[in-house]
Amino acid sequence: MVKKGYETASHEIYDLLKKNAKSNRLEMTESEKVLWNALRENIQGYRFRRQHAIGQYIADFVCLPARLVIEVDGGYHHSPEQQDKDNIRTDYLEGKRFHVVRFSNEEVKANIKGVIQIIKDELFQQEE
Repeated sequence: MVKKGYETASHEIYDLLKKNAKSNRLEMTESEKVLWNALRENIQGYRFRRQHAIGQYIADFVCLPARLVIEVDGGYHHSPEQQDKDNIRTDYLEGKRFHVVRFSNEEVKANIKGVIQIIKDELFQQEE
């Protein structure tokens, strides 16, 4: 039996996803830490999870009620191969009715207020 809130994970590889998510939470990048410190305050009632499994993927941050996934991308995401993988991942998540927003590490570190404003805009757009 899967607990409510965790029904988004692939049951076949849930144990592996759970282990990897825990490892990711312990080894967050500096940008992920900055964003998590801002998101954990609850944005006007919206609660985010970090390193949450959806299907076969682990999202950096997700707000389940709003079906919003936030990804923080490092420099390796600029390679054509990784961009192809990211597009496949985004298509998968969007197929599961999640909206995906991506920010670079640099964007998060240099402009956290702007990043949070974009996230708020996405959340409130969901309400309309």
